Amino acid sequence: MPTYLTPLFGVIGLVLSALIFFNIKKQNAGGGKAEKISIQIQKGAMVFMTREFKLIALFAIVLGGALFLFQNKEYGGPQTVAFFMGCLASSAAGFIGMKTATLANVRTCIAANEKGASKALKIAFSGGAVMGLTVAAMGLLGLGSLFWIFKGHSHLPEILEGFAMGASLVALFYRVGGGIFTKAADVGTDLVGKVEEGIPEDDPRNPGVIADNVGDNVGDVAGMGSDIFESYCGAQIATIAIASAAAAAAAAGGTDYAASMGASTEILLQLPLILTTVGIVCSVLGILMVNLFADKDPAQSLRFGTIGAAVLFIIASFGVTAFFDVSSGLALAVLCGAVGGVLIGLITEHYTGGKPVRTIAKQGETGVATLVICGLSVGLQSVVLPILTIAATLYGSYEFAGLYGVGLAAIGMLGTVGITMAIDAYGPIADNAGGIAEMAEMGEETRKITDSLDVVGNTTAAIGKGFAIGAAGLAALALITAFIQKTGISLDLASPDALRYFFVGLLIGGAVPFYNGALTMDAVGKAAGSMIEEIRRQFREEPGILKGTVEPDSNRCIDIATKAATRSMIGPALLAVGTPLVVGFGFNLIGPEGSQAGAKTLAGCLIGALLGCVLLALFMSNAGGAWDNAKKHVENGNNGGKGSSTHEASVVGDTVGDPLKDTSGPSMNILINVMAIVSLVIAGLL
Repeated sequence: MPTYLTPLFGVIGLVLSALIFFNIKKQNAGGGKAEKISIQIQKGAMVFMTREFKLIALFAIVLGGALFLFQNKEYGGPQTVAFFMGCLASSAAGFIGMKTATLANVRTCIAANEKGASKALKIAFSGGAVMGLTVAAMGLLGLGSLFWIFKGHSHLPEILEGFAMGASLVALFYRVGGGIFTKAADVGTDLVGKVEEGIPEDDPRNPGVIADNVGDNVGDVAGMGSDIFESYCGAQIATIAIASAAAAAAAAGGTDYAASMGASTEILLQLPLILTTVGIVCSVLGILMVNLFADKDPAQSLRFGTIGAAVLFIIASFGVTAFFDVSSGLALAVLCGAVGGVLIGLITEHYTGGKPVRTIAKQGETGVATLVICGLSVGLQSVVLPILTIAATLYGSYEFAGLYGVGLAAIGMLGTVGITMAIDAYGPIADNAGGIAEMAEMGEETRKITDSLDVVGNTTAAIGKGFAIGAAGLAALALITAFIQKTGISLDLASPDALRYFFVGLLIGGAVPFYNGALTMDAVGKAAGSMIEEIRRQFREEPGILKGTVEPDSNRCIDIATKAATRSMIGPALLAVGTPLVVGFGFNLIGPEGSQAGAKTLAGCLIGALLGCVLLALFMSNAGGAWDNAKKHVENGNNGGKGSSTHEASVVGDTVGDPLKDTSGPSMNILINVMAIVSLVIAGLL
């Protein structure tokens, strides 16, 4: 396939995104109180994004300068250019997604009020589709352009690694910073408004409500978009790096690696881009499927689109291997990843939207303690099946195509990112629509529609988080595999070096996710404390706010959450970027010359961190999602309904789970991918 086709399809994807965006913009925004609230949310989101971008720019200049100065001169310049391209591509994807979501939320709300659930679903999902297609298109455009320009360069994988590192840097700030912002606002708003003052969720009298709705966009749309974009690009680059390293090693030994795979080296290097190019077409077809069946059950139409796109992608993968006359084992490796992604999504749906949720709500009848204990149990149990699924995916893909197959499995899971990201971004748009309906006092019927969309959105968001964890885990595993190949180290566990370096690194790496979780949870706790104090102050000093005669100062709450998020990002950023540097170069200094102590210790560190990140991310995200939907289940009139003691218990459970599912859990995806890509970039120096 001509290499220019991948960036061309990226351009086509952006054009489709633009068409959907302008179609959303044409929809009725109400023009009254609802639109005014929406504009406040847009402005608040822009305040956060602007401050984050300034901080990202500072880090990017430092890291880009380091790449240019210290990397191998044969590729340091192009790698630096690719790094800045990755930063810009990921930033653009996040910004476009956030902008679209803040336009779609009010239009979803107005559609629910005037035209019913079907039209509201289509607008909310279209907003998500812009995010999904933009993520896929920016990846194809960025990576495809670099591949096209540098395809004859002897260090093509190293150049592409710069792009992945740029994407990872942006994801670190948007996802983790956005998570801190959204949960500081959410927790502070709920505890003072719902628990202390007894006013409804999204009540316009609450000063933190606008900040809470801003958080949905910056955390769950822009943040999730950059998170998935990072894994999407990382999986492709890791697969290319594995193919390149394996081919070089085989050639040094007098064999032909590509021939053993039934392909040429050129095809093996380009295959990841060919598959993702086909994937964006399958995603577009999946999006069309959702719109075709939107008049029926919303949950079923979203599920049909996701699974339908995955099935089409699997069929297309076999078509690609047949067309290029390469081993069908490559397509079977893709099949493993695609099936694994669907299974993780369905398992997550069960634990965050099925019987376990009703069990948690039932336990709330006996108090907060039993509800929290039950939620912890569900979260812990929810880790087992996804981990076994990832293990089976890894085993199967390796059996079919070796280490290269592991990379293809990650691509199989991420190939239809356009539809999976669309369904995930739908959730916060629906949530915002419900918030606007409440604040604009649109009435019970409208709120029933937005609530029904929100319940589906909570589940799709939870599925999206489960999918993101599985995808990040496989992508990171592919990057770690590429790192081990690139450094040429031996991990013979019977050797003395295994205990001295590998297992030491394993323990260090296992501790890193826990410290990252502590940093992010502490950041949310402190920021929420500041938010609580501010909301209490406004209620105390201006009694007219609760009476509805004086408007609260929402901008003050947005400012508190933004400052807290940007300030609290420094620690997690330094931990993610600094750990590979300290471990790799530190152990190189203290180890015997020629022992590759740094590379061996860092390999152990990455594997320990990978396991810790995936386990913690699944537990945190699923427990939080289950608590959230348990609260929704009670608010829908079950187990005593709103205002009951069960409802009070479920609100506390949801508040505990919020930073787990929206801040600390998702931060694990970013942590392991940043650590893996930084390690791969510095591998040549170790």
